[in-house]
Amino acid sequence: MIGASLTFPLVSRRRLLGLAFGTMHGARRGTGSDIAGSRPYRSGDDPHRIDWGSSARLSAARGTEEFLVREYLADEAPRVVCCVDRRPSMGLARFELPFLHKDVAASVARSLIEDSVAESRGLIGCLEFGEHATSVDWCPPASGRRSAPLIPYEVPPRESDGVTAALEFLAIHRRAVPSASFVFVLSDFLEQPHVEAWDAALDRGWDVVPVVIQDPIWEQGFPDVDRLVVPLASEDGRIRPVRLRLGESERCRARHEERLARFVEDVRSVGIEPVLVSDEERDHVFGRFLDWSAERQAAWGHAA
Repeated sequence: MIGASLTFPLVSRRRLLGLAFGTMHGARRGTGSDIAGSRPYRSGDDPHRIDWGSSARLSAARGTEEFLVREYLADEAPRVVCCVDRRPSMGLARFELPFLHKDVAASVARSLIEDSVAESRGLIGCLEFGEHATSVDWCPPASGRRSAPLIPYEVPPRESDGVTAALEFLAIHRRAVPSASFVFVLSDFLEQPHVEAWDAALDRGWDVVPVVIQDPIWEQGFPDVDRLVVPLASEDGRIRPVRLRLGESERCRARHEERLARFVEDVRSVGIEPVLVSDEERDHVFGRFLDWSAERQAAWGHAA
């Protein structure tokens, strides 16, 4: 699949209120492919929209000539923002070590999202944030601007974690990120936001999708390396050889498994389904987005 354009359907949690001339089913009536209902024919209506079967049944029931026309839901363009975590923990792994390169996985995920938005003729923007989002790089959603430069913004320090602060930054820019916008958050979520942060994002009408990027061996679990000297990365990015005591591997594994399970439970408790990424290979990341899209389609009652 090298070189192929891989895209997945952007399936909204609710009917979209976006921009005209997209490919997704909207909530407003207009030109589209999804039938919204029927109404009596009015002078000037397109005769091709007459529902002849329904018109015949209504005419027979009333004993008069009645004509009904179909109304459709407009196909609209999605508005999408990629929030990319640039904190130190996302770039710890060196390429000579057999760890997940989370910054590479995030770039792959962002590229797939951008391609899928382009396929839907939507608008794409990006927000890159660091520790506590004291400074962010921001490009509002716009069409045809996948390579547009990010503009640096200085923001006041916050006590909240980086993901929460990034969502709060987007809330200040509500005109660029209105209700029904997709907000993909690409992070390892080792520092987990409070459930209230997700609730607040949902209250703003956003369709939030956490993309969890974690090493399957060292962050989602932990190997049995008691009494062995192994290279471990600290938060400052330095690699140090560490000798673990007996039983320490099991305790680390239990903490990591509990951390991931708690995060998934928290977001699912407010109706958000995360995308779990554990490999930087494009096909793997694409498969995770396809699974997410299929679950959304099943919830709508569409074929996956």
